[in-house]
Amino acid sequence: MEQAAISRTLGVADGVFAPGHIGELTRIIPFEMVDQVLAMTGAVQRRVRLIPARVTVYLLLAAALFNGLGYQQVFDRLCAGLASLAPVRPSGSALRQARQRLGPAPMKALFDLVSGPAATTAAAGRWRGLRVVAVDGTLLSVPDCPANLTVFTRQRLGNGISGYPQLRLAALVACGTRSVIGAVFGPATTGELEYARRLAVNLRAGMLLLGDRNFSSAALLNQLAATGADLLVRCKTNRKLPPLARCRDGSTLTRIGPLTVRVIEAEITLRTAQGTRTGHYRLLTTLTDPATHPAGELVRLYHERWEIETVYAELKSTILGGRVLRARTPDGIEQEVWALLTAYQALRTAMTDATDSIPGTDPDRAGFLTALAAARDQIVLAAGVITDTDLVGAIGRHVLAHLLPTRRVRTKDRIVKRAISKYNARGPAIDRTTYKATISINMLMNGP
Repeated sequence: MEQAAISRTLGVADGVFAPGHIGELTRIIPFEMVDQVLAMTGAVQRRVRLIPARVTVYLLLAAALFNGLGYQQVFDRLCAGLASLAPVRPSGSALRQARQRLGPAPMKALFDLVSGPAATTAAAGRWRGLRVVAVDGTLLSVPDCPANLTVFTRQRLGNGISGYPQLRLAALVACGTRSVIGAVFGPATTGELEYARRLAVNLRAGMLLLGDRNFSSAALLNQLAATGADLLVRCKTNRKLPPLARCRDGSTLTRIGPLTVRVIEAEITLRTAQGTRTGHYRLLTTLTDPATHPAGELVRLYHERWEIETVYAELKSTILGGRVLRARTPDGIEQEVWALLTAYQALRTAMTDATDSIPGTDPDRAGFLTALAAARDQIVLAAGVITDTDLVGAIGRHVLAHLLPTRRVRTKDRIVKRAISKYNARGPAIDRTTYKATISINMLMNGP
């Protein structure tokens, strides 16, 4: 029987540096970038060990993508496609010491380099010349151990039982590509508003920031508006906002401290075969001219705020799989979260590059799970590490071969997919039918 031998040339670093890659995503986070970060943060090893600092950085990034595996298992996958180039397998203790030597600073500096709105020619993510961004916060669970409890606290549940200690993560996200522009995190005892204030340094003129009702405080609105960015934030319908003038579209102008904002009120009606639901919404915006920024368009645009919820779902459910973070020290947690955000940003960049290769393709149609699976395969194969003429790459080809359909109308803002109680999950009150929905918006007149 004839046998065919398949050979390929590996484009990786030499010797003990060979496992320092993340497959095709290395093109987005190349050796030179990692070396620059290590030099900038003073984290370059004094002598070359079995696990150099550069390899440790890529190990942390790969571990973010293989979150269900231990660090030794992740290291095995980095070496799987290297054949005879792979070094001796380090012990778990050696990998832990390498991570401790590195510390969190290089991973934060690396995130700072790759963060920002992914470059795209698609119209998605821009509205009347403004880049649409969103801010929100979420909670991540950390291991319940004495070291972590010095920084992170347990959250009390409704029945009085304490859960895992948690950290609060707040991010600024580009709605069109779901790429992360900025992120801050820390103890959950610090509220979302404080973290949002820290994110203000990432705002720029030419951005339109979307936020939920939690971000409509007077002090925060004024601080965010001072960056030059415009705001579109929901607020409570019973909030007292004395009108100064009425615009011709029915919206009104008011002042919140020194800031002049426009108040837009609307009723949104959702119709399905199961019936009709109507909700009253009030939005505040710094876009005060109804001629250039119509109220009806702003109400429809506000729905884009849900893109940041999708980002958190991809981080917490798809990548982490609902698992608790790994590290058992606060420094390790910081290092791990920056690695998670950096790996996510690299994957999002690769997805946007893919959809951008076909003009008119909305980045929303790129499947995150498809891209994640392809990225993992490329890490195991140690494939596509060095940039070549194939700009889309294997990850992009998988994304384009499995584009998602155009998004349907959302009928519910939040729903628990898997209830804590198995009885409730299969109970008769759970309606899992998909209904065709239509939405209508009725602009309300207010003011003097």
